[in-house]
Amino acid sequence: MRREQLLSRIETAWEAFHASYAGLSDECLLELGVAGDWSVKDLVAHVSWWEEEALTHLPHIMAGGRSPRYSVAYGGIDAFNALMAERKRGLSLTEVLEQARATHQRLIAFVASVPANQFVTETRFRRRLRLDTYSHYPIHTEAIRRWREHHERG
Repeated sequence: MRREQLLSRIETAWEAFHASYAGLSDECLLELGVAGDWSVKDLVAHVSWWEEEALTHLPHIMAGGRSPRYSVAYGGIDAFNALMAERKRGLSLTEVLEQARATHQRLIAFVASVPANQFVTETRFRRRLRLDTYSHYPIHTEAIRRWREHHERG
């Protein structure tokens, strides 16, 4: 896979994620119950903190290191997600949306600057990037779409 293909996959999935909540009122974006007890705002923050994790750990992976073991450091992915959700909960909707936009732009700029050899085969770099982006966004895109369909049917 070439860098351009990877960037295209990321952007296509990102745009679908954004489209899943586009046009919703602020009240709807803050309504709990979209995925468990999370709102759309919480899901946007969640996607953003995983992009932040990618930006933190991908340079280390490129240098030959490994991803952190969330089970050791935090007691598992679910515990890490709960911790991060609590940290982000106090942010306003505007702050969450702006952080998501800015983090995504930084991620795309970073990926655009990475040496091509990171994309040629299924490297640890490419696996981590996939897990934190284009295979992650659709999970939450679908949750928002399902909630939105149910919500709009009333």
